[in-house]
Amino acid sequence: MQKIKSLMARQGLKSPQESIADLSPVENFRIPSKEEMREMREQPIDPQAEQEIINSIQEVYYSNDSFDMVQHELEKLPPELNLQELEEYRDKLKRQQAAVSKKVADLILEKQPSYVKELERVTSLQTNLQLAAVICTNARRQLSISKEDFTEASLGLLANQRRRHLLTGLLKSLRTIKTLQRTDVRLSEMLEEEDYPGAIQLCLECQKAASTFKHYSCISELNSKLQDTLEQIEEQLDVALSKTCKHFDVSHYTRVQLAYTLLEKTQTAMDQLHMHFTQAIHNTVFQVVLGYVELCAGNADTKFQKMQYKDLCTHITQDSYVPCLSDLCKALWEVMLSYHRTMQWHEEQDKEAPPTTDEAGAADTEEAVVDHSYVKKKLEHGLTRIWQEVQLKVKAYLLGTDMSNFKYDDFIVVLDVISRLMQVGDEFCGSKSELLQESIKRQSVNYFKNYHRTRLEELRMFLENETWELCPVKSNFNIAQLHEFKFMGQSRSPSVSPSRQVLSSQDQVLSSQDQEVLSLFQHFSQEGNPFERHIDNKDEETEDVLASNGYESDELEKCVYQDYDSDSDVPDELKQDYVDEQTGDVPLKSASRETLRSRKKSDYSINKGSNAPILTNTTLNVIRLVGKYIQMMNILKPIAFDVIHCVSQLFDYYLYAVYTFFGRNDMPAPSLCVPGGQGGREAGPARPVAPFCWYESSGPGLISSRLRTTLNRIQESLIQMESLGEGGSSIHGGPGEERKEKVPSPYLSQLVVLTTSETLYGLAQRVVATESLVFLAEQFEFLQSHLDTMMPAAKKPFLQQFYSQTVSTASELRKPIYWVVAAKALDYEQMLLLMAGVKWDIREIMSQHNVYVDVLLKEFEEFNKRLGDVSRHVRVPLPVSNVLWEHCIRLANRTLVEGYGNVKKCSNEGRALMQLDFQQFLMKLEKLTDMRPIPDKDFVETYIKAYYLTENDMEQFIKNHREYSMKQLANLVNVCLGSHINKKARQKLLAAIDDIDRPKR
Repeated sequence: MQKIKSLMARQGLKSPQESIADLSPVENFRIPSKEEMREMREQPIDPQAEQEIINSIQEVYYSNDSFDMVQHELEKLPPELNLQELEEYRDKLKRQQAAVSKKVADLILEKQPSYVKELERVTSLQTNLQLAAVICTNARRQLSISKEDFTEASLGLLANQRRRHLLTGLLKSLRTIKTLQRTDVRLSEMLEEEDYPGAIQLCLECQKAASTFKHYSCISELNSKLQDTLEQIEEQLDVALSKTCKHFDVSHYTRVQLAYTLLEKTQTAMDQLHMHFTQAIHNTVFQVVLGYVELCAGNADTKFQKMQYKDLCTHITQDSYVPCLSDLCKALWEVMLSYHRTMQWHEEQDKEAPPTTDEAGAADTEEAVVDHSYVKKKLEHGLTRIWQEVQLKVKAYLLGTDMSNFKYDDFIVVLDVISRLMQVGDEFCGSKSELLQESIKRQSVNYFKNYHRTRLEELRMFLENETWELCPVKSNFNIAQLHEFKFMGQSRSPSVSPSRQVLSSQDQVLSSQDQEVLSLFQHFSQEGNPFERHIDNKDEETEDVLASNGYESDELEKCVYQDYDSDSDVPDELKQDYVDEQTGDVPLKSASRETLRSRKKSDYSINKGSNAPILTNTTLNVIRLVGKYIQMMNILKPIAFDVIHCVSQLFDYYLYAVYTFFGRNDMPAPSLCVPGGQGGREAGPARPVAPFCWYESSGPGLISSRLRTTLNRIQESLIQMESLGEGGSSIHGGPGEERKEKVPSPYLSQLVVLTTSETLYGLAQRVVATESLVFLAEQFEFLQSHLDTMMPAAKKPFLQQFYSQTVSTASELRKPIYWVVAAKALDYEQMLLLMAGVKWDIREIMSQHNVYVDVLLKEFEEFNKRLGDVSRHVRVPLPVSNVLWEHCIRLANRTLVEGYGNVKKCSNEGRALMQLDFQQFLMKLEKLTDMRPIPDKDFVETYIKAYYLTENDMEQFIKNHREYSMKQLANLVNVCLGSHINKKARQKLLAAIDDIDRPKR
């Protein structure tokens, strides 16, 4: 149908019959001729058969208009042609063509009325169009006349008005361009005023205006100039940003950050800021160290400026080391304070940021949140980075100089400055400052080894030159008054527990100091410097030490000993009483109880009236040295164990020296020879050695096993033995490194005389030495809690062992030291000789005691007098007096037992005389001393009463009483022979004694 319509359109308005006649040959092929049409009409019509024929046509014929049916049919021909088949196929195609042609003709005839009707409408439309063309022509002619007559004048006015408007806009643009040309002057002024946000705002507005007038040729050059100006502003802004690294100013930094916000380079600004802080740290430390190096060098040599910082640090001299370190830390503090205040500024800005609700504001807020998040993370990460740079610079400075030969005060200042710097680091970023701790620990260990070795040598020198005279101090003296312990009231570490004499004011100072130290950045945010404050405090402490250093004037010394002077008349009265006692008068003429009580009260009032501690100059030096050690340990906790170990060595060496000087039994004494020798009181008549050996071996023991273990440990670990073998080589010295850690044993000064009986064999010096050691031990106990807080947890058992096995044994030295005095204070061998001359096999009961009792009591009275003489020079504490009396009484009682054990013959009456003598001795002795009960009283009484035991009881007595010597037990058995023990029983008892003695041999 499309072909038919197109053909009709080409031929114009023709009848269907004419249209069919004018078809092309191809179309003739496709459309049947009139004859065929007629034949088709004449043929009988079977619609169903016709439709079947049409349906049998292949679909390819309906594909498109360009389909070549001839070519298609020719291609379908087989290679071998069969005429009959071809004719049959041709007839089929004809039938199909006829059916299609008939169908087309039917459709054309069916639509013929509609076609005619539509054709009439088209003709009518053509007539109307021709009429419209005439009307338009007339209208145009009329419009041309109207244009000429009415609109030309009006439109000319409108054109002039439009031209005027354009020229006005042009004038405005030219004025704007003129203003843009002059903005560089205003920008320069704003940059000089550091109004960076205003300059950037102006520059951005100019750029925006320039982009509006970019069609002008002059604007391109101006736009380039504005871009250069903006880059210049950014450079100056970067310089302004770098200034905040050393001196932070809120208004200045606010302008800089606002400027970067206008540039939309907040993140870039933060990157640049961290780079500037790193550079500021390097430049600052380099300039500080360079200044001191050039100052010490004394010339303007430029070689130092070309050195690396690490190499430059090696040129710092010892004198300028501490000031340079202080200035270095001050400068670094300023940098870290600026960073801290920078973070505070950003935190405050985040809090003050107003919320927005509109969509545009929400988008801006989201972008601002991203920037704030980036800035916050960058600043938090920068804390560690900045502190790491600070540590590296200070570490290089610390390790650049060997501090082993520094003065103690200078080294303590270094430690304190570094400790304060580490505290700053802790508050700055929570860092433990591992680099600083490692470097200062390395220097401290190196310094402390040399320092401790020197101090031990000094201590040995002090001990060898010590005369053991009393050093007068305040009655309320305690170590907190010494300058070396002032730090305990100002320490940043936990203070010592106030178990003894800690002032409440010190506690208040400590608490205020703690509050201040916990907020260094807040306290010094606006002004001041924590390192400047440290130096000022140190000066104040020095002035305080000069004003009160723990010593008293002569007036105090008089006050301490005024009780001695007030009782100076007592010894004369006592002396008179003793003379009466020596004459052998009746007891009524002897010293009265009231007189003796007043004497004892006088003696012990000295002990109670003054509480001034007994110490020497050496003791005070040791205490000061301990204070220095603890101060160093308090500042530098990583070497706390090394310091405490060295502190323990100071105490060990002092204890060992006191024992070596006064507690050994190998000093020359007249009591080591056998009976029968000659000599005066100093040289001493011949005395048996037995009483002393009994007391040391079989008595309660002079040296406890704990004290003996402690002394052996000290000797093995600390004392360098000087005994030499062949060739002069040291036998006990050990390897060189081990000997380097040891100290030679000290020697007692030749000025100290311990062999004079009038001074009770140096009792005053012994009291000062022993009691100063006890006082030193008390101070160590006072410091125990402080040391415990500083000691690492893994090393605390060492501290506990030191206190339990060494410090607590100081008072135990009283026994061996005062035993030497007690062993020589009384003439024990004279008593034995007198007892040997007594006849004990008497047959009647005596009512009068023997002379040896009076002689022994006289010895005690003389001892008491000399003890009083000593107490006038040195306060004799009550525990010391008790130990002396206990030793003397024990030795006297054991001498009595030894004398009774030397008796060859004895009767019941003689045994009763022994009891009478001993009871007389006890009665008079109780008047001389307040000690109750009398030591070893049962020891003597039990031995005397054992004479009356039967055979079986005697055997049991021998087994149960091992405190008596074999000689004494054997003598007891031999004396009883003949009275109530026969020879057979004697042999049995002696065999029992031998069985007891056999394991000992």
